[in-house]
Amino acid sequence: MTEEVKTSPIADFDWDAYEKGETQGEKTREELTKTYDESLNTVKDKDVIEGTIIALNKREAVVNIGYKSDGIIPMNEFRYNPDIKVGDVVEVFIENQEDKKGQLILSHRKARASRSWERVNEALNNDEIIKGYIKCRTKGGMIVDVFGIEAFLPGSQIDVKPIRDYDIFVGKTMEFKVVKINEEFKNVVVSHKALIEAELEQQKREIIAKLEKGQVLEGTVKNITTYGVFIDLGGVDGLIHITDLSWGRVSHPEEVVQLDQKLNVVILDFDDEKKRIALGLKQLQPHPWDALSADLKVGDKVKGKVVVMADYGAFVEIAPGVEGLIHVSEMSWSQHLRSAQDFMKVGDEIEAVVLTLDREDRKMSLGIKQLKADPWEDIEEKYPIGSKHTAKVRNFTNFGVFVELEEGVDGLIHISDLSWTKKIKHPSEFTQIGADIDVQVLEIDKNNRRLSLGHKQLEENPWEVFETIFTVGSVHEGTIIEMLDKGAVIALPYGVEGFATPKHLVKEDGSQAKVDEKLEFKVIEFNKDSKRIILSHSRIFEDEAKAEKAEAKKAKRAPKRAAAEEAPALTTPVEKTTLGDIEALAALKEQLSKK
Repeated sequence: MTEEVKTSPIADFDWDAYEKGETQGEKTREELTKTYDESLNTVKDKDVIEGTIIALNKREAVVNIGYKSDGIIPMNEFRYNPDIKVGDVVEVFIENQEDKKGQLILSHRKARASRSWERVNEALNNDEIIKGYIKCRTKGGMIVDVFGIEAFLPGSQIDVKPIRDYDIFVGKTMEFKVVKINEEFKNVVVSHKALIEAELEQQKREIIAKLEKGQVLEGTVKNITTYGVFIDLGGVDGLIHITDLSWGRVSHPEEVVQLDQKLNVVILDFDDEKKRIALGLKQLQPHPWDALSADLKVGDKVKGKVVVMADYGAFVEIAPGVEGLIHVSEMSWSQHLRSAQDFMKVGDEIEAVVLTLDREDRKMSLGIKQLKADPWEDIEEKYPIGSKHTAKVRNFTNFGVFVELEEGVDGLIHISDLSWTKKIKHPSEFTQIGADIDVQVLEIDKNNRRLSLGHKQLEENPWEVFETIFTVGSVHEGTIIEMLDKGAVIALPYGVEGFATPKHLVKEDGSQAKVDEKLEFKVIEFNKDSKRIILSHSRIFEDEAKAEKAEAKKAKRAPKRAAAEEAPALTTPVEKTTLGDIEALAALKEQLSKK
């Protein structure tokens, strides 16, 4: 049986006021409102105050700031602090005391941002450890939310070990130290690596103190670069330079080692101050030159692989770590300066002859031309004087053409031996590099390994025939093909060229002949040995005028000559004139008059 609770009305309750709607009794509404307002915090928009978290869920946090209503803040503003819980005091920024729905609008992010630069500077000055939320990746590192500021975390500052996958850190909350602030550009740089470096430094000192040159340690491949491999020796790193990985030639360290591989290394050198440790891997293996066969000698044939090419030669590996140089001059009997790339390339398997061998200095020179006979040994038999061959044009000079009859056998065709008739200023007018040209051997210089060759000698000398055609005084039609300071070059029949000086180019009307003009020319000089024909156009009409003048003089003298023949007495000296003589002269005069 439950006990009944008896209640009684308030004795002094003012029912009349209640009927009128005035339920506050003796106190007025204004007094009650005043009392209520004084019991709450006085807040203003845009203020930053502290509030207490009174409720949490996955999406939002309810915060009490001692105001007439509680505010709600999205949980993503607390991502930097995954340990947030009910009862924690947090800073909030009052965006709006009351929106359209009467809701108090707060922001934790803006509260942090309003004091962020002050806090970041304090963290830098005090070497303070702070928490930050890694938002995303960026070029060279990560973007971290620190006090509402987007700070930069370089990839090299995430950990002491190189990071291969940056994405695994996105969305994590980690501890950092502020290492740099740029007030002008509002940039903040943070580091996680700095938190553990102090501990590692102490660890490194202890390890380095125990190191000795020549000591063999086990390590793990931590990072591979183009110039070497970093090895983790258990808290301290050492570097194996690419040249210390193998006795053989290595293009990239990945050819020898791989990441996370465990291997034994030897300490070559170390620096206490800079804490640099130089390691070696090849030093744990015997040098390949020491294992080279004692029977190998100069003149022996060896097989190998081309590992490096240069313009001056090729390096051939005949055994791992044992290389020989084939100089370009030992690749061919040819005297032409050529590049080694014309004969071989990296990766080629070749055979060569040992030319020099120095086991002490571990050097060897090789040759491949020695595998073939020297073509100059029997040059007189293979290319006797007067023999005809086909050669390849290799090079030009102002004075001739260098040709190659075969690999190692070169010859020179002098410019004067290219053509009987054409006046060639440069060999490029006659042939081109790479073209075939027929030649005849003129001379053999075995000591200098050079042949004198001719091309025009393959044909008969046409100047023997020209001597009978272009005789001095003969007239031929020609075309002026070139005008020079000293005269003009004239193309004559049969492909022959002649020359005329300016005074011999004057035409009958007094004008000067021009290029491409076709005129008649008289040969005034012919020299078979120097292959020279001197011409004149002016002489044609000058000689005709002289001939006419001579004919006129001859015709004028003819009557007198005839008279002298008929009257010889006139030519006889007269010492004394008589009357009879006068009569005789009169009769002669009359006779001449009749005639």
